[in-house]
Amino acid sequence: MPLARGIAAVMIDLDGTLLDTVPDIAAAAQRMLAKLDLPARSPEEIRDFIGKGIPNLVRRCLPSGTGDAHTAALQNEALELFQEFYFEESGRCTAVFPGALEGLERFRDMRLRLACVTNKAARYTVPLLERMGMAAYFELVVSGDTLERKKPDPMQLAHICDEFSLAPSAALMIGDSANDVLAARAAGCPVLCVSYGYTEGEDVHELGCDAIVESLSEAANILQRTQS
Repeated sequence: MPLARGIAAVMIDLDGTLLDTVPDIAAAAQRMLAKLDLPARSPEEIRDFIGKGIPNLVRRCLPSGTGDAHTAALQNEALELFQEFYFEESGRCTAVFPGALEGLERFRDMRLRLACVTNKAARYTVPLLERMGMAAYFELVVSGDTLERKKPDPMQLAHICDEFSLAPSAALMIGDSANDVLAARAAGCPVLCVSYGYTEGEDVHELGCDAIVESLSEAANILQRTQS
């Protein structure tokens, strides 16, 4: 794996990397669809819709084939409903992935600077991190609406590197999807993927990351060996 010595910061994705948020997202989506008298989606379908932000997830949940004007109105109504329902559901059934907290502890013990970078809006991101006992680990949280553009655009990662005064090669991205890999490659950052995340139906082995890890604690082991 081409991880150079000198990694000084770790940037970590939220959904599918730190936290299993599918149960809460699925619950909000099912409530939205029921309110609109639309067919339900399975949790497996909704899992594959996660990755490019809430508006995209909502659009994917809706049936296709309606007229443009009706589609736009339906999408707007659905988005408002989902945002309301997800604000209520977020954190209720979300779970911490195995090894995530241990990995964060190890990164902190290694004196690495930590940032959470996600396409989820800040109104959900910060309360969720606090509720799950993770907020204190992160020096910086960059959400999907923090900047003009979000993953797979490199803007969020470049912003973190600027805030930390680090070269991109010194900031490791850890994520679970093509969004994370594409953003890291465009920003010039090394990137690891977890094996268990939300890949929008893609095979994690085909994403082109530097390595695949089973947990954040394994990622910490790799970094410790590389840095020693």
